[in-house]
Amino acid sequence: MASITLSHPSKKIQANIALTGSKSESNRALILQALSHGLVSVKNLSEAADTQTLFGILNTQKHTQITQVFDVGPAGTAMRFLTALLATQPGEYTLTGSQRMKERPIGILVDALQKLGSHITYLEKEGFPPLLIKGPFEQKENHIRIKGNTSSQYISALLLIAPILPKGLCLEIEGDLISKPYLEMTLAMLQEVGIQHSWESNQICIEKQEFKPSTLIVEPDWSAASYWYALAALAQEAIVSLPYLQAYSLQGDSKITELMANFGITSQFKNGELLLTKESKTPERKIFDLKECPDLAQTLIVCCAAIGHEATFTGLETLKIKETNRVKALQTELAKIGVTLIEKNLSYKLDCTHRVLPKKIQIATYEDHRMAMAFAPLALLIDEVEILDPEVVAKSYPHFWDDLKTAGFEIKM
Repeated sequence: MASITLSHPSKKIQANIALTGSKSESNRALILQALSHGLVSVKNLSEAADTQTLFGILNTQKHTQITQVFDVGPAGTAMRFLTALLATQPGEYTLTGSQRMKERPIGILVDALQKLGSHITYLEKEGFPPLLIKGPFEQKENHIRIKGNTSSQYISALLLIAPILPKGLCLEIEGDLISKPYLEMTLAMLQEVGIQHSWESNQICIEKQEFKPSTLIVEPDWSAASYWYALAALAQEAIVSLPYLQAYSLQGDSKITELMANFGITSQFKNGELLLTKESKTPERKIFDLKECPDLAQTLIVCCAAIGHEATFTGLETLKIKETNRVKALQTELAKIGVTLIEKNLSYKLDCTHRVLPKKIQIATYEDHRMAMAFAPLALLIDEVEILDPEVVAKSYPHFWDDLKTAGFEIKM
C-alpha cells in the first residue's frame, strides 16, 4: 500500500491557502441544475472526487430504453441524491458503488421513495445498494414520515426533488434532528433558485414549483478549512489566511470557528478572507456536542487527544455508517498514542492517562479521507507521521498534501 511520511522542521505555520469549493454545496447545486433543465448554473464547483463523480454521471445520463449503469464509487452523497433524482427520470438505471458503499444503508430513503410511488428494487442485500431504479413514477401521496436521527442526506435528497413532484411533498421529521445545518443549506439553496418552503414544528413542506433562472456560487469548503484550524492548534505558532470564506455560511462545519476558539484559535474575517491566528490557551470546555456538525468529529477528537485534553463528545450517531466505522477507526489509531476513546451510551470520552507521543507513528486511513486529514496535524507534535493510502483525500480535498507543503511540511513518498 502506498504511503507518505510527514514532518515539519519548524513546527510553525504561515500560509495562504485557496480552498476548493464546498463539496456539500456543489453536490446540491448539481442536482438543482439537473432538475431545472439548465435554468440553474453553477460557479466555483468543487474539485473533490465525489463532486466530479456526480457531475460525470449527470452529464452522461440519457433517457433511453437500455438500462444505464452508474457507479458512484465511495461517493455517499451522490448515491443518496441520485437515488431520488433517478426515480423521477424516464428510464431504467442500476445504481451501484464501492464495496463499502454496498455496506452503507439506504433503506430509509428507498422506503420513503417507494411510499411516494417510485419503482426501486434491491439487486443484492435488502436495504443496501446496488439498486435498480425504474422511472418516472406516478405519485401516490405527498406526506412522508422520516426519522430525524438518520443521515440528513436522505432528507435532503427528498427535499431536492420535491418541487418537481406533481403533488409536492411534506416531510414529517420524527424525533431529534441531527445535522440540521445540512437541511438548512438544502432549503436555502432551493430558495436561491426560486423554490419556497414552509417549516413549521417538525414538518417541512414544498409545493410543486418552477425553477427560476439563477446562478449558484459555491463557497469554499468549511470542512477543508477545519483541518487548518487543527493544524493551527497543534503548531507552536500559526498565521493562516483562507480567502473567500464567509462569516455567515450555509455550511454547518463553519461551527469550527466557535469550537476551535477553545484551543486559542482566533478567526478574523476581513478584506475577503478568513485569518487564523494562535494564542497560547489551555482548553477548558469538557463537552462538545457535534450533532449539527458530525464531519468535524475526527478533526476535533484527534486534536484533543494530541494535546491530552480529556473531553466528551456527543451527537455522533451517524459516525459508524460513514466511509468507514469512524468510531472503531478512531479507537484503533488513537491507541497508537496511548489514548482511549470510550463509548458509553451515546457519548464518547477520551482517556489520555497513558498518552505518549512517539518519535514516529503510522496511521491507517480505512479508505476514509477524513481519517488521513484529521491525523496529519500530528506531524506538528511527532517527528514523523506515516499516512497509509494518502490518495483518499481526493474524495473531498484533492490538493491537501500540496497545501501542506506550502505550509512548511516535508513530505516523503
